[in-house]
Amino acid sequence: MTKRKTTNWPEVAAKLTAAFPRDALHPAVLAWVDARPVREPWAVAFSGGADSLALLLLLWAHWPERRDRLRVLHFNHKLRGRASDADEKFCRNVCAELGVKFVAGEWNAVGRALRPTRRGVGRKARPTGVISEAEARTVRMEFFEKELRAARCRALWFGHQMDDIAETLLMRLARGSGAGGLSAPRPVQLMPGGQVRLRPLLTWQKAGLADALCAAGAAWREDESNATGDFFRNRIRRDVLPAWRAASPGRDALAGAALTRELLAEDDVALEAWLDAVQPFTTDGALDVGRLAGKPRALIRRALHRWMSVQPGAGDLSRQGFEALLASVQHARPVRHSLGAQGFAIIRRGRLVYETCKRTNKKAGRLN
Repeated sequence: MTKRKTTNWPEVAAKLTAAFPRDALHPAVLAWVDARPVREPWAVAFSGGADSLALLLLLWAHWPERRDRLRVLHFNHKLRGRASDADEKFCRNVCAELGVKFVAGEWNAVGRALRPTRRGVGRKARPTGVISEAEARTVRMEFFEKELRAARCRALWFGHQMDDIAETLLMRLARGSGAGGLSAPRPVQLMPGGQVRLRPLLTWQKAGLADALCAAGAAWREDESNATGDFFRNRIRRDVLPAWRAASPGRDALAGAALTRELLAEDDVALEAWLDAVQPFTTDGALDVGRLAGKPRALIRRALHRWMSVQPGAGDLSRQGFEALLASVQHARPVRHSLGAQGFAIIRRGRLVYETCKRTNKKAGRLN
């Protein structure tokens, strides 16, 4: 019986750097890295696919001084049976060859309640029922964030590339999105609590990554479900993106989408800076409507979004409801607008405030 040949992953990583030198990675990510301490730990999201494999190999090769502080995170969704387990085994073996710490999480299902668990913790089970794309992403990110906290790690690296930019752009156009939403995924994304998500491969297309991996002698895991139409992103990737590119002869549609993302990110940063300069938020959490008088609707919209995001009891507001509240803020009209079961947005004396139902009821009782 012939022994199966194993891949020399350190050798593959060294070969890959010829196609992807450090200065070929996104400059914003390189600038962030250069400003950080060498001993700071990094975490890498690793699915076993071509993108995340290329990312891990490049991080390992370009920053050898950080290998002992590298933490590789893999989440096994348990949605594809043995194939999902084979993905995890592949990732574990790559990390063992590279000598980096590997942490796997998996879905543990009790009935239809889904929660992430570390490998070896809790009862193993496959998720039951129909799993949405949003559910799968949420539980995966919860696992990542838990591991970041446990390791006191700020940086989480992702293998998103130029194709992902185009897919995200088309998906968000379909639902309606502003500059902030259309400028995703960002190379350096600052998160609440001080965490940061890094995407150094946004300057490269998926086909180029795959070709470079093949030339270096690497194989990777393919998720067959990506070829199905089960999820919106899969349908965009399979049906829309190829037709869009074919309809753009003589143009690189992916590069155009990447440039659009960069320009929209610049606009988004400029609007955020303008809003900060206006200083419409008071120390007690109110929105000073008067300070927004005469400002463009786009800036007022952004102020209202920011105010809404920090209201602890605000429920989901429909688009129609948000537009109605926006019009009241823009014209400084007194209003009492429901924000769900727990409270109201109220404009009075030129200030937008949040008031809980309990507080409103107490006021009504005193009046009675």
